[in-house]
Amino acid sequence: MLLRTLLLFSFLFASSSFAWSQKIDEKKIKTHIKILADDAMQGRQTGSEGERLALEYIEKQFKNLNLLPKGESSTYTQVFPFKAGMHGTGTEGVAHNVLAYLDNQADKTIIIGAHYDHLGRAENGSSLDANPTGKIHNGADDNASGVAGVIELARYFSTNNVKEKSNFLFICFSGEELGLFGSKYYTEHPTIELLNVTYMINMDMIGRLNPTTKSVSISGSGTSPVWEPTLKTMSTKLAIKTDSSGIGPSDHSSFYLKDIPVLHFFTGSHSDYHKPSDDWDKINYSGEKEVLELIIAVIEKLDSESKLAFLTTKNKSMSSARSFKVTLGVMPSYTSDASGLLIDGVTENRPAHKAGILTGDILTQIGEYPIKDIQNYMDALGKFEKGQTVPVKVKRKGELLTLNITF
Repeated sequence: MLLRTLLLFSFLFASSSFAWSQKIDEKKIKTHIKILADDAMQGRQTGSEGERLALEYIEKQFKNLNLLPKGESSTYTQVFPFKAGMHGTGTEGVAHNVLAYLDNQADKTIIIGAHYDHLGRAENGSSLDANPTGKIHNGADDNASGVAGVIELARYFSTNNVKEKSNFLFICFSGEELGLFGSKYYTEHPTIELLNVTYMINMDMIGRLNPTTKSVSISGSGTSPVWEPTLKTMSTKLAIKTDSSGIGPSDHSSFYLKDIPVLHFFTGSHSDYHKPSDDWDKINYSGEKEVLELIIAVIEKLDSESKLAFLTTKNKSMSSARSFKVTLGVMPSYTSDASGLLIDGVTENRPAHKAGILTGDILTQIGEYPIKDIQNYMDALGKFEKGQTVPVKVKRKGELLTLNITF
């Protein structure tokens, strides 16, 4: 009943004709996220019935905005193969990207994207819940928040009565949680000429802006010489933290690898990441509105620019903790400026939890290896074996503690 009511509410929103420029409306953001993160979507697992329901919802939004279909055979969808399970070693299946196009008859195109798949009922692993089996992982922040962003940016640019000097391709990818399957497939089977793409903007987990620090992480700032100067001129209350790397654990990486400048927006990790508790009531809707308005400001600032120049960057490893022989079972902060690794979440019954590490601790050393940032952390993890016990140092409320952790 809740899903049907929200779908009707959304249809009434989308059916209205727009005769003037529309600002980002956080009520619309909330509607999208509540629908996409409803239990009826079953966690939107890649290739599942839940994915199909989410696809239909996204497709309806694009149709109601009178955007052109840019999938296969004049549809809004693009089918791609995938293998479920860890590192693509499981059952084969098919999944779908959802694509829509705003044709401004320009010679260059901006791609705006986000993944819409999530973990389902944790059938393929990746859950950080202590006992995840059978529990629906709704993924409100990861990544219904990003999909809501794509839809509302599509609404803005298609109803603002301005003909920008770029076309827009709006893409919602599936298969991201299994290894960027959807975005990789799209860049190998594009439905527009990639040589005409000036840049790609990706949104992954933009729904949990910290209301105190208001910190937003923007990766990819080194992929074009215009990014850093442009971001420094933005008039915003957000605290922008940039990372030059074009490679990261989300779909912008697929486009960077095709020599396309990218920006990836992210409001930070939290203790609900990859757990059933990542639900719609935890979202900072006004915060997401601010992030989307920042993205609009960046796009409008660059509207008169010619196609952006591309730069290669020194890239961080994309390896996640599950690629190593050992794991701590923590969620690192990607937006902290602290020296060390700020812990945003600790998974129950994993090594860090058993050793007494708490959310809010700052990890400064593992064994003999000092930790100054997330790259040091990932490098250090590769040095240890399962069953090994080593001392770790953490800062907690100004006090330096030494704990023993067993991997």
